[in-house]
Amino acid sequence: MSFKLIFTAQYEKRAARFLKRHPDIEKQYLKTLQLLELNPHHPSLRLHALGGRLQGLHSVSINLSYRITLELLIQDDQIIPINVGDHDAVY
Repeated sequence: MSFKLIFTAQYEKRAARFLKRHPDIEKQYLKTLQLLELNPHHPSLRLHALGGRLQGLHSVSINLSYRITLELLIQDDQIIPINVGDHDAVY
């Protein structure tokens, strides 16, 4: 089963800023998005639910330093990325 990524205008702006600051991890970022569409529960993504003020959102790892927070709507097979950045920026 594959999922559909839904990109909001706000996320696209955040992602563009992130990639401008970190062009060296663009391939990892794109690979993460592709894997997210194919299997969001793949172990290398380290998908986990967030708590506190981010309750209801999930996070996946691009690498050890960078994350993508997202809304995971499994019933509709949709994934909506919310934010991308390092641990402190995303959380």
